[in-house]
Amino acid sequence: MSGLLEGRVAIITGAGRGIGRAHALELASHGAKVVVNDYGVSLAGEAQSSGESPADEVVALIREAGGEAVANGADVADFADAEAMVRLAIDTFGGLDVLVNNAGFVRDRMLVNTSEEEWDAVVRVHLKGHFAPLRHAGAYWRAEAKEGRQRSARVINTSSGAGLQGSVGQATYSAAKAGIAGLTLVAAQEMGRYGVTVNAIAPVARTRMTEGAFDTSAMALPEDNSPVVAWLASVEAADVTGRVIEIDGSTITVENGWAHGPSRDNGARWDAAAVGPALRELLGEAPMPEPVYGA
Repeated sequence: MSGLLEGRVAIITGAGRGIGRAHALELASHGAKVVVNDYGVSLAGEAQSSGESPADEVVALIREAGGEAVANGADVADFADAEAMVRLAIDTFGGLDVLVNNAGFVRDRMLVNTSEEEWDAVVRVHLKGHFAPLRHAGAYWRAEAKEGRQRSARVINTSSGAGLQGSVGQATYSAAKAGIAGLTLVAAQEMGRYGVTVNAIAPVARTRMTEGAFDTSAMALPEDNSPVVAWLASVEAADVTGRVIEIDGSTITVENGWAHGPSRDNGARWDAAAVGPALRELLGEAPMPEPVYGA
């Protein structure tokens, strides 16, 4: 085992399967003590009745390899559950250093066919499911800093190319993932004073979330994303915050988000008839946006 994360305590949500599972195994292999969270639902977020949870299986693998881990079945979008999950890490391992927000599911549908229930469910698990653990972990790190015990803490959120460039048939998922990117920027600024960095990844991988939506045969494996997460979770990464990093197999890309482009000051309130020519001129000077996935 490498010592990159030796002694650090991490929570990883949605860690029973796919990318989250790979993160849990990777961080544990570098010495982290891991809270393996998984609510144990289907790809569409529906309850499943089975025996041993996927979180228990991951914990067993970590322990067999000589690591330390504990399973957690919290609903990350439930405010009280998220608080209890943070408390579990502190009570079990003596603190918390790393939060990897990964849990989520999809209910893909063209926009005009999306139901209110589908919208609410997807936005809840992705966006609120990032906010609630981050809120409670952040409160703990703030309290630690005020008591003179500032931790070198890390948050790694999970956005997506769907949230950054858009994806046809995934309006709800894209909106939630775009919200996560925005949340990352704000949290990085607000929490830096407590020794916390906040970044997001946009992983590309063949998982149950992507299989069936399109041809995934050439896509990277879930574990190809995890070394980047391990480094971002380390003490070494103290100078990197407020960034969104896309990972596609062996390629790492720092994403450039919304930025001010060409502008014109009219010096007075715009007349509607003058807006068209001015705006068309500005659009001609601005770079074209990247195409929406599936367009």
